[in-house]
Amino acid sequence: MTRSVLVFGDSNTHGTVPMEHLADIRRYPRGTRWPDIMAAELGADWDVVAEGHPGRTSVFDDPVDGVHKSGLRVIASLLESHRPLDLVIVMLGTNDTKARFAFSALDIAHGILRLADTILRSTAGPENGAPRVLLASPVPINETGCLAQMFAGGAARSQALASELATVSRALGAGFIDLAPVAEVSPVDGIHLAPDAHEAVGRAMAGAVREMF
Repeated sequence: MTRSVLVFGDSNTHGTVPMEHLADIRRYPRGTRWPDIMAAELGADWDVVAEGHPGRTSVFDDPVDGVHKSGLRVIASLLESHRPLDLVIVMLGTNDTKARFAFSALDIAHGILRLADTILRSTAGPENGAPRVLLASPVPINETGCLAQMFAGGAARSQALASELATVSRALGAGFIDLAPVAEVSPVDGIHLAPDAHEAVGRAMAGAVREMF
């Protein structure tokens, strides 16, 4: 039996290369991005759909980059597009730490809670039930490079997010993984992952999926 998983994330799920300047929109090729690594680890019995949108927040409308960056605005249509889904992996929160939002780690976790609750109330799973949910706390950021000002103050919030998300996952009965021990962000921009970090995250995520099933 083939199982399906939707990976709902931001630029690191998209495969954005660490940015040398603000107009740098390079993307790693297929096979380098962590969802591809995870898919290879899980094998042919899994269909992995990667939905990574650079700049995506959990539920917050971005006053600079546009309201389309909110995950809450698009999740319902994606669930309907890709159903039936056995699992939805949510790896968001990094963009919520931007200085323009100034949200606490608790606020960010509760935004992800609202998003996860939407998934769990859907009929996008097998036999019109809900998919299972795995919450991934992203690799913590550093304030460096061309994105340092945009994410000023975000490093502390990102480091505090894992404990808040662990609490949310327990309340939901969802899976949870903290990626802080797994990989580090690139020193180029403090946000995005180098290829070796994609490899490590992909393998760790495959292990977390296996544990859930």
